[in-house]
Formats: sequence, C-alpha cells, structure tokens
Amino acid sequence: MKLAGALRTVAVFEAAKGALALLVGFDLLSLVHHDIQQIAEHLLARTHLNPASRYPHIFIDIADQLTNTRLFLIAAGAGAYSLARFIEAYGLWRARRWAQWFAAASGAIYVPFELFELYERVTWLSLGALTLNLAIIAFMLYHLFHTGGKKMVHSLNR
Repeated sequence: MKLAGALRTVAVFEAAKGALALLVGFDLLSLVHHDIQQIAEHLLARTHLNPASRYPHIFIDIADQLTNTRLFLIAAGAGAYSLARFIEAYGLWRARRWAQWFAAASGAIYVPFELFELYERVTWLSLGALTLNLAIIAFMLYHLFHTGGKKMVHSLNR
C-alpha cells in the first residue's frame, strides 16, 4: 500500500503542475490586445525593481517582443503541457505502466537543464528541484523494474 500511496502522491504533484500551467496559459490569453510592455513596466514599478538592472531589463525586452500571435502560441504550449500532465496524473493514479514510463521519461528530460542551472548558480530551489525530480525518476524506474506494477494494480483495484 505504501507504493500505491507514493504513486498517487506523484500523480497529485503532476496534476498540480498541469493546473498551474493551465492557469498561466489562461493568464497569457487575458493579455491579448493589451500593451504588454506597459503592464511589465507597471509590474516592475509596483515591485520597486530598477528597470535598468539586468533581469528587469530582460523582462521588459521580452515583454516588448510579445505579440498577440506569440501569446496565443505560448498559451497553446501551456495548454498542451497541461494536458500531458493531466493524462500522466490520471495514468499514475490508476497505476498504469505507460504512465510510469512517461513519468520517468518526462522527468529525465529536465535533468540536463537542472544540472546546467546548478552549474550556473547553486540555489536551494534548483537543488531541491533536481533532488525531487531524481527521486521521482528513481521511484518510477525501481517500481517498473522490480515490482513490475502488478501488485500495485491489484492493491488499487480493491
């Protein structure tokens, strides 16, 4: 039963990532037909960040390049990502082997980026993200190769 609980915990985590991506996508769509650069400048002013500093300046430059078409494309990407997370969460909740393979593979995709982030600058957030991701990948692979998923399905169907 412990394995089933862990698998369902990962499913909830993936569903939460999907919900967050969906919210971001809808927020991006709400910016269509608005002056994005003005909104970005207002946001920086409210947070008391200097727009001439490196990161706020990058933020302003990106906001200046966002067109309605780009907003639609980014929102569509967020929607696709969200759909993938929801499908994965459903499969993990139901203890499907394909979802476990998908979780391991999709988690492994992030590892090089997380390692690069740590190479650039070590922070607790980047270290925590890498550790959590590696733990999920290890759990999925261990379960797939050592238990075969058969016990899990029977314990979830009771």
